[in-house]
Amino acid sequence: MTIGSLYSVGRSTSGPARPLPSARATVPLGLRLLAAALCGLLALTLTAAVFVRTYAGQWLDGVLLPRAERGGGYEQQTVLVGPAKTVLATFGSPTLIASLLGVVLLVGVLRRRVVAGVVGVGMVVCAVLVAGAVKGALPRPDLQIDSSTTHNSFPSGHVAAATAVLLAFMLVLPGWARRWLAVPGAAGVSVIAAATMIAGWHRFSDVLGGVLLGVTLFCLAAAALAAWPGDRGAAGGADSGNLWRGLAEAGVGLVALVWALMVIVPGLAASVQRGVLVAIVAAAASTMFLVGAVVFLVRSTDFPTSRSPRSPGRPQPSTETRKIS
Repeated sequence: MTIGSLYSVGRSTSGPARPLPSARATVPLGLRLLAAALCGLLALTLTAAVFVRTYAGQWLDGVLLPRAERGGGYEQQTVLVGPAKTVLATFGSPTLIASLLGVVLLVGVLRRRVVAGVVGVGMVVCAVLVAGAVKGALPRPDLQIDSSTTHNSFPSGHVAAATAVLLAFMLVLPGWARRWLAVPGAAGVSVIAAATMIAGWHRFSDVLGGVLLGVTLFCLAAAALAAWPGDRGAAGGADSGNLWRGLAEAGVGLVALVWALMVIVPGLAASVQRGVLVAIVAAAASTMFLVGAVVFLVRSTDFPTSRSPRSPGRPQPSTETRKIS
């Protein structure tokens, strides 16, 4: 007579052992997005504190973009001023902005992501309103720096709106389509950022602040959608393979963007001062990095859809009972 369990001790399955999930995979997407939003807000605050409130920051803005603010005589002495003003006038058209937001809503309706479309439109409106409020409320002290005035232009409303419009599409597009839009979209934002500096509307810090504002609002909006009840696609884990592939794609996109700025845009390197060129390239690199980072964060997440009355939900437990033999 034997006493003991009839079950074998040890591994219960014959297949290979599965690795335990990593700590990163167990963190909900909403918390990761909130952490990213907090980092964006911190970076935005530090940018404002350093470039607006300190002597070193105002001096660096002046070196990169001398007299770079709205007003007579503050335009850069280059033949690109005319094209830059054309870009700003085109993007600043209410008709174009309304059309882009309409496309965001349309894509949301077609993909049954109406909530995401509405949140994306609200994100763009918030970016414009917050940028205007900060410019009106943030004081710029007179630190006795040549070519610097007390007029505050931080952050750029044009750049914040352009970044928010691009990221609004990321809320309604499927994961596979986001990477195809990220690089040309970031290039478009970079062109608008360069136009604001060439036309003398904004400093480099204003452009960086506009991108950070748009990215921060996107992370907050995406976190709210991640917590919204409804069906959604799986949020892929941030494994090392996907991370390195994303970094490689971002690097290729950054090289292509810098090449486009230097070669495709006619006369850019020859027609602007060295400081302006450094500011344009730095703004493009920052835009590519920040947009690529948040797109990678939500790369395989399909934001929730509203359940229709006829759509099947989760299977409910059956009320029938079975005999136990």
